[in-house]
Amino acid sequence: MGNSIRFRLWLAATVSILVALAIAGVGLRYLFELNVERRIVSELTVDLNELIGATAYSANGQLYVQAPLTDPRFSIPLSGHYWQVEDIASGNLVRSRSLWDATLALHSGETGNGELKEIKEFTGPQGELAIAVARTVIDSGGRSFRAIVAENHRSVEVAVREYVRDLAPALVVLALALMATFFIQITVGLAPLESLRVAVRNVVAQRASWLDVAAPREVQPLADEINRLLEAQDKALVRARSRATDLAHGLKTPLQVLSADIRALRGKGETELADEIEKSAGTIRRHIERELARARLAPGFFSRATCRVSETVAGVVSVVERTPGGKRLSFDIDVDDSLVAPIDEGDLSEILGNLVENAARFARSSVRIVASETADVVVMDVADDGPGIPDADRKSALSRGVQLDSKGGSSGLGLAIVADIVEAYGGSLAMTNANPGLIVTISFPRHG
Repeated sequence: MGNSIRFRLWLAATVSILVALAIAGVGLRYLFELNVERRIVSELTVDLNELIGATAYSANGQLYVQAPLTDPRFSIPLSGHYWQVEDIASGNLVRSRSLWDATLALHSGETGNGELKEIKEFTGPQGELAIAVARTVIDSGGRSFRAIVAENHRSVEVAVREYVRDLAPALVVLALALMATFFIQITVGLAPLESLRVAVRNVVAQRASWLDVAAPREVQPLADEINRLLEAQDKALVRARSRATDLAHGLKTPLQVLSADIRALRGKGETELADEIEKSAGTIRRHIERELARARLAPGFFSRATCRVSETVAGVVSVVERTPGGKRLSFDIDVDDSLVAPIDEGDLSEILGNLVENAARFARSSVRIVASETADVVVMDVADDGPGIPDADRKSALSRGVQLDSKGGSSGLGLAIVADIVEAYGGSLAMTNANPGLIVTISFPRHG
């Protein structure tokens, strides 16, 4: 999971969303609190103007409030809503009943001198945080008084707490929605990489020779570079196969000369020396044949190869029938004319040629070739009615690099070549004794 680009992008997006919404939540809370305080100040200003309008001086110069304010909360002791009028000259106070015996003590710098003064944080009558508005008024007689209206800050805190309680679920839902949206966006954005991955898998699985994908312009250069690399690899493999073929053909002439020398030695009576040289020459010839078969199997040359099985089988059998061993046998072919195998025709001829020749060498009277198919695989059986192969030798014959020729037979090299070709196509090879005879089964998976 930690190596997934999708997971990393989604995790980064999730962290960014959570941080952004956390900051937004704090900011919204602050703005809401500021708005509530403004609304309270506005309401307090209305009450303050009403209080100033109700304040007057008696004939003897005594300050008084002609009528109580209309808001009933000013009449409830310690309700959190207070007003107070102070005669600046004498210091006499007129207070709301809600203040009881307390006073609203403001510092001199916190009072309004003719203009409205907002005080959003000061200590209320019970030591609590409060909001107040104040104004100093001078009447026509030169007398002045200071009017104050205050409200407990607790109402702001309650409103903010309820707002946050309603806001939090909305932010959670928004976070989940944004996370899901980002996940979809990342998935859609990475979809071309998935197409590229499928194209690479098709190349690896030999279902394609190059990346056949329409990628976005940010990814297309990568696909183009991979295709150029595959093209360069194909050209290098062609050159390697050509060099291997040239080398093999270059060695054939010296081997033919060596064969003539062997015949000359036999004519002179040097039979033992001629046998040793012939044995060494045979080993060289077998290695050449095997390396030629391997060179033909270079990756990338059979990803889309197909051939008609019946035609290939018929061609192989027609050749083997003309050999001394094949003339005495009957060949039974059970292959549908429409069957197509996912393998190059030359490679299938190489496989069947070795298998049918081996079967003809050991068969008593007949060789049977059967081919069938399913949706995913093509299966071919080559069976004879000979003695079969002992279990120990059969396992050795399927082991890489083991040659049964050295044990007195001549089928080891052919089976080794067959095994190499089948493996290169992603197929499988198996041998079972049929009592009598041997059945060699090869299967090839179909291209996707």
